[in-house]
Amino acid sequence: MDPFQSIVLGLVQGLTEYLPISSTAHLRVVPALLGWQDPGAAFSAVVQLGTLLAVLIYFYRDLWEMAMAFFRGLAKGKPLEDIKSRMAWMILLGTIPVAVIGLVFKDAIETSMRSLWVVAGALMALALVLWIAEKVGKRYMKMTQMGLGGGLLIGLAQALALIPGASRSGVTITAGLFVGLTREDAARFSFLLGVPAIAASGLYELWSIARTNPHGVPWLSVGLGTAVAAVSGYLSIALLIRFLQKHSTAVFIGYRIVLGLAIATLIVSGILTP
Repeated sequence: MDPFQSIVLGLVQGLTEYLPISSTAHLRVVPALLGWQDPGAAFSAVVQLGTLLAVLIYFYRDLWEMAMAFFRGLAKGKPLEDIKSRMAWMILLGTIPVAVIGLVFKDAIETSMRSLWVVAGALMALALVLWIAEKVGKRYMKMTQMGLGGGLLIGLAQALALIPGASRSGVTITAGLFVGLTREDAARFSFLLGVPAIAASGLYELWSIARTNPHGVPWLSVGLGTAVAAVSGYLSIALLIRFLQKHSTAVFIGYRIVLGLAIATLIVSGILTP
């Protein structure tokens, strides 16, 4: 992978990671249409560290307050006394399902499940579930009002993001709408919930490729892609939160369906190889 390809894919990663449209789907389709090799799940996970940096910068105050409340609660022997501490526990406990399932099915996730048929199906299936969430969700609650059960439910939903094309932000925002969060707060909690999972997967893959093939990795290209993903990811977060303050997720539902159908059509026509 040359620096130009890495910059393009970093931009794609950053713009799509936090929108409910699946960054994995775009990182599979864009290279295929341009005649490039699939960058692979490992590259995607490492470049996600750029989007992780975007979240850390954008939500630094929330993350700092939750961390301080978490340790204060442990020191006082009352870990769930403070709302910020409870949110920290929600995020930590909500990360366990995706971590366990990700390790158990790691090989399949990185190989057979990256089929474009899987991606197309997941795009359209989640679009339907998100549409249902928009219809039945009450959208009355801020994330600071959410109970531990609601946070854990969203954490369980996050595990579905391991299916390429599902979208981590997509499944967690959808689950947030189902438990009653406003659209904006569903997105905010989705971004915060993703911090441990993105950090763990990105650092693990970075360590893995550095350990197994340190001289065969295009570090300049990976670094450029990660930096571009950080900048574009920050912009994506800001734009989505502002958008959801006044609009529904209908545009993303429609986009997912169109993209899923387009991928299926291109596979059938022989333009894309599944």
